[in-house]
Amino acid sequence: MTNLSFSPQLRPDRAVISIRGDGALAFLHNLLTCDVADLALGQAAYGALLSPQGKIQHDIFVLNAGDIVLIDCAAEQRAALLQKLMLYKLRAKLEIMARDDLEVAVGDEGYPDPRATEMGCRFFAAKGSFKIGSGYDDQRIALGLADSVLDIGSNILFPHEVNFDRMNGVSFTKGCYVGQEVVSRMQHRGTARSRIVKIECEPIAPPKGTAIMSGEKTIGEVLSSVGTHALALIRTDRFAESTLPLLAGSIKIQVQK
Repeated sequence: MTNLSFSPQLRPDRAVISIRGDGALAFLHNLLTCDVADLALGQAAYGALLSPQGKIQHDIFVLNAGDIVLIDCAAEQRAALLQKLMLYKLRAKLEIMARDDLEVAVGDEGYPDPRATEMGCRFFAAKGSFKIGSGYDDQRIALGLADSVLDIGSNILFPHEVNFDRMNGVSFTKGCYVGQEVVSRMQHRGTARSRIVKIECEPIAPPKGTAIMSGEKTIGEVLSSVGTHALALIRTDRFAESTLPLLAGSIKIQVQK
């Protein structure tokens, strides 16, 4: 097991939805960017529900828990996600509901984080089983993984901009899903001009939303951060052409591979 920089802990920014009924995985498979049709018992996938224009509305984890499917989503986005799932359900005989009796926790047991093995495991725990801890965001940012609310938002970014193509978040071999045409076009034409990347800041990371400049040219903006480490949304074409040092205000920025 990977040595984690955080102990088992509650993720208070996450919430749970359950789907019960025959065809629950097939229902999600036809909506999400990831392949979930054949998830084995206890297996999880990471993906997103997109808008018809191909932008991420909700990024989620999906677990095959046997008689139900459990969804790990951003807490502040759960109500909107529930509304969309109910809309797409139509007449399917599925029970979709918020699960306030369950919480999302992370640690060294559970199902492996589908995005990166270095993030350890995620699991669903009875409410009140775990306490809030620290160190999780340090590990997340060190690996260049975006947060649902702090970095991705809703209806702002395309999957390629959040590196879904590099961390098992999108399948390019599955059938149709909402927004697929846009994602496929970006993949085949290589038209993703922006990417979320890791940056090193000196002496400390500036506030979220601070513009990153190369001379008079805007290269990107700072996203979530811990200490001197941060994520940033960078225009890769402008970064490749830049010859001057990168600055966010007076703070020096170094883009990490």
